[in-house]
Amino acid sequence: MRVMVIGAGAIGGWLAATLARGGADVAVVARGATLQHIRDHGLTLITGDRRETYSVPAAMRAQELPRPDAVVLAVKTHAFAHAVTEASPALAHAPLLVTAMNGLPWWFLDGLAGPLTDRRLESLDPGGRAAAMLTHVHPIGGVVHASTRAEAPGVIRVAAVDRLILGEPGGIVSRETMKLGQLISGGGVEITLTKDIRREIWAKLWGNMNMNPVSALTRRTTGGILAEPRLFALVREMMAEFVRVGERLGLTLPMSVDERLEVMRRLGDFRTSMLNDVEAGRALEVEGLLGVVVELADKLGEPIPASRAVYALARGLNRG
Repeated sequence: MRVMVIGAGAIGGWLAATLARGGADVAVVARGATLQHIRDHGLTLITGDRRETYSVPAAMRAQELPRPDAVVLAVKTHAFAHAVTEASPALAHAPLLVTAMNGLPWWFLDGLAGPLTDRRLESLDPGGRAAAMLTHVHPIGGVVHASTRAEAPGVIRVAAVDRLILGEPGGIVSRETMKLGQLISGGGVEITLTKDIRREIWAKLWGNMNMNPVSALTRRTTGGILAEPRLFALVREMMAEFVRVGERLGLTLPMSVDERLEVMRRLGDFRTSMLNDVEAGRALEVEGLLGVVVELADKLGEPIPASRAVYALARGLNRG
């Protein structure tokens, strides 16, 4: 299977190396120093004391690479629409399209029984421009449970890997998805194929929509947030608001708010991606991780005052 990975940062680089290790014919779309490093030195994956380098074709434009059977989008949520536009030549022949991203995929409300069936998410895809270019692709949702970071351009360090979850919006597991899962499994990553990928995506967002923006605003790690009673109470209220929005959509979560907070405690003290981004002066995934929740609440008429206040502050921080 020929797989094109768009975005060779912490997650995209890790996935590209994993797929190459599993036997896929991998090519990477990258930019700047990352592109140059992959071209000159290959894509390097560091796990503990183990260092592996994979020679993969890399280019700045999708049309410069072989036509793929599957495309993996591994970009920040605010780069989604631009990445789809740039990748449109590789998407024209209806390949598999895997979203290995935070937040919600563009198709999340398509066919979802309830009050917002088939509605568009403006916070993810303003004007629906990207969705219009994706009408013929075969979408696959991906949920990444792994901690990786770009140690240098084209060099990815793996801190911890739990698993990767794949599923299709229609609730089936096609042969194509199974084949992609086998390649990832062959690369040494535990893979779960699910018939309810929306639930998995929603559950992942549950943790990201509060800890990420609060950490960016306070410059605290997760442990620091949970240790401060007022911040803990704020996070707990945001999580409860998220549960109410999900209930209105018919989306249930696998545990209670307090059980999820206990899971956060057990995960230990770590830096969120948004904390890393704000300290590095990069754009923040405010819309994709929290703005989308506010948008859903607005459409449903569901009051979420705590989440709305944090969203306003984080949005101001991002623009500043």
